[in-house]
This record gives sequence, C-alpha cells and structure tokens, in this order.
Amino acid sequence: MLLPLAWGSLFFPGLFGVCTWGLRRARPAWTHHDCVMISTRHWLAREYVWFLIPYMIYDTYAMYLCEWYRAGDQSSKHSLTIFRNFLSKNRLMITHHVFILLVLVPIAQKLRGELGDFFVGCIFTAELSTPFVSLGRILIQLQRQHSLLYKVNGILTLTTFFLCRILLFPFMYWSYGRQQGLSLLRVPFHIPFHCNVANAFLIAPQIYWFSLLCKKAARLFDVPPAKKDS
Repeated sequence: MLLPLAWGSLFFPGLFGVCTWGLRRARPAWTHHDCVMISTRHWLAREYVWFLIPYMIYDTYAMYLCEWYRAGDQSSKHSLTIFRNFLSKNRLMITHHVFILLVLVPIAQKLRGELGDFFVGCIFTAELSTPFVSLGRILIQLQRQHSLLYKVNGILTLTTFFLCRILLFPFMYWSYGRQQGLSLLRVPFHIPFHCNVANAFLIAPQIYWFSLLCKKAARLFDVPPAKKDS
C-alpha cells in the first residue's frame, strides 16, 4: 500500500514552493529571504505531526495482523506466543515507532517551541522513499520480482532512501553550519547534546535498513553461475 505519510513528503515541499512563489508575487518589495522565512512557518507543518500518532498505532497493529496470518491457523485466537514472535521479529521497527511517538512527537509539537521548523520539514521528506518500498512489496506479492518494473523500482528505492533517509542528516547539519558560519565537522559540538543523540537514534535504523536494501539489490542483479558460464 502507498502510505499516506509518504504523500506528506511531496505535499510540504510543494506547499513551501507555492507559498514562496505567492509571496514573491504579492510582496515584490520583500527579499527572497523574507519570503522563505514566512513560507516555512505554515501552520500545517506543525499540525501534520499529529497524524503520526494514529498512523503509528495503525501500522503497528497492521504488522501484528500480518504476523498472526503468517502463523497459519487463523481460526486460533491471538495467543501470547504469536505476540511474542511479533515482538521478536519486529524489535527494530517497533522501537522506531515507539521512539517517534514518545520522543519525536512531543519534541516537534511542544518542547521545541517556535524553533526548528526547517528541520521538521526535512524529517517529513524521509517518507519520500516509502511509495517505492511499498510498491516493491506489492510486486513481490504478485510474484513480479523478476520484472523490469521491480528492478527499476528497486533503483528508485535505493536512491530515494539514501538521499532522504541517510544524506538527510548530514544535510541538516550542513545547513545549520552554513547559517551559523560553522564547518560541517564543528556543528555537532555547537548544538545541544540531546540533538545529536536524537539524530543518532533516528539515523541508526535507517543505515541498517539501507544495508538490507543493498543486500537485496545485490541478489537481484547478481547473475547466476550457470548464466555466467554460458
């Protein structure tokens, strides 16, 4: 399925562009910097975060239902064993969801005050890879994993995942350093320690999942020995 959060990664950059363009036309006396600053403070950028709460709850429950169906006998009740297997197989994803609910949402909504709209917007773009990940799973369900579409989608998945979930964090550090007149390597020592910790918790699972995607892509494009010999 194409997850609703993913479209937020397209909606907000588009909203930012439209607001900036509209302000430039409506207020020609304003500088480009003024228009950009006003455009980043749209109320939807803050209120959209509330969508994370029901989505993360739904996604966790949907993952559990998938595990229950994989267990085999759907006539049986939801047992503690199935739940334990679900927690064991999805430890990283569940931890990721809990971290977003208990840490990221409170920070984005309350604790940051009026600061950090740019960084919240950057975090939204992380979901840009989700439609391609979802399409890959759909093609596997349809047994189309050897099709050209699946391979092209795999390349798009790797590209968007690397840009929007891995390079996103160095980009945010670089952007902050550029604003403050600091080099990229000096930025971690000039921001609060908890910001570095939060970013570390966010990027760590992304690196792990990206490594899994790379391994899957390597298997996909690897030529079997029989074909090599022929």
